[in-house]
Amino acid sequence: MKSLKKISTSFKNLLAILMLCLVQTTTFAQDKKVDVNISTDKGGGDWYAQPWVWIVGGAVFLLLLVALMRGNSNKD
Repeated sequence: MKSLKKISTSFKNLLAILMLCLVQTTTFAQDKKVDVNISTDKGGGDWYAQPWVWIVGGAVFLLLLVALMRGNSNKD
C-alpha cells in the first residue's frame, strides 16, 4: 500500500510540474511584444464623402422629380 501511495504522490508531483511548465510557457508567449502595422488605406476616403457623388445623386433626384411631376399633368 505504501508503494501505491508513493506512486500517487510522484504522479501528483509530476502533474504539478507539467502544469507549471504549461503556465510558464503561456505567460512567456503572452509577454512577446510584436509590432504589426497593417495599413489598408488606399486614399480617397469613403465613397459618400466624395462631393461628386452628392452632385450626381442630386442631379438624378432632380431628374426623377421633374419626370414624376410631368407625368402627373396629363391633358386630355
